[in-house]
Amino acid sequence: MAKYRHRLPQLEGGLFLTDGGLETTLIFHKGVELPHFAAFDLLRTIEGREMLRDYHVPYIEAARSNGYGFILDGPTWRASSDWGTKLGYSKEALAAVNRDAVALTLELRDAHETPAMPMVVSATLGPRGDGYVAGELMSAQEAQAYHAEQIGVFADTEADMLTAFTLTNTAEAIGIARTAKAAGMPVALSFTLETDGKLPTGDRLADAIGSVDAATGSYAAYYMINCAHPTHFESTLREGGAWLKRLRGIRANASKRSHAELNEAPDLDAGDPQELGAQYRSLLSSYPHIRIVGGCCGADDRHIACIGTACRHPAAA
Repeated sequence: MAKYRHRLPQLEGGLFLTDGGLETTLIFHKGVELPHFAAFDLLRTIEGREMLRDYHVPYIEAARSNGYGFILDGPTWRASSDWGTKLGYSKEALAAVNRDAVALTLELRDAHETPAMPMVVSATLGPRGDGYVAGELMSAQEAQAYHAEQIGVFADTEADMLTAFTLTNTAEAIGIARTAKAAGMPVALSFTLETDGKLPTGDRLADAIGSVDAATGSYAAYYMINCAHPTHFESTLREGGAWLKRLRGIRANASKRSHAELNEAPDLDAGDPQELGAQYRSLLSSYPHIRIVGGCCGADDRHIACIGTACRHPAAA
């Protein structure tokens, strides 16, 4: 039985940390080859499983040392059918690896959770296409059909919730929310933003959240921003509005580069961990309803440690 599926503790107060950029950490810091950025493929081997397990420990320690909760996001961002096919996975093998990923996060929770540090197991989804560009768009109905298979697998595990990262458009977010509702799974929807604070489709974040809520009866537990630097979306947040209260989490890039620049760069721009921590502190001071903080591309355990320390006293910003 899922521990927190019917009562997510991150909605009840307190700060929750997440990890950083899993794929960029594995590629640039660990020297791991990840075809199609598919970290779930590491679950095929004992060594790969240990690498994924060890990866999470410094982030969990950052949460523990600061008195925060922690959200364990699994490595299944690329583990949907189109990407699985590209990597040679059958339907059955892909279902098995999604279950294995949840099992790994459950093992981590069993080993590290304390009464003072609740750990929420979140099954991760990614977009059908690229997380940086909108590409060919599906209808909401097509998105429902596409994501139903992976969400159905997760619903039969002990995962507490779903989180869909790097969503580039509203139709796919609507489809995921509808499928999650049908499966009885809480879901968080996280949008990719460009340097102008808008979705890759050009939609304003306020309009995207409003459209998804209108089409789904506000089913999403909350919304997040990821794969953008705080300087990219500060002005978007300052616009304000009722939609802002639906935004509960931020997983920012370490780099201020655009997505195009990141795609073309041969190196990893890790930015300044201390500066990023200060920027998060300022964000939480201005928007105290934001309770979930972590990293995305280029962010590693150094960044999350700085964010965790800085956010202990956000009012000091």
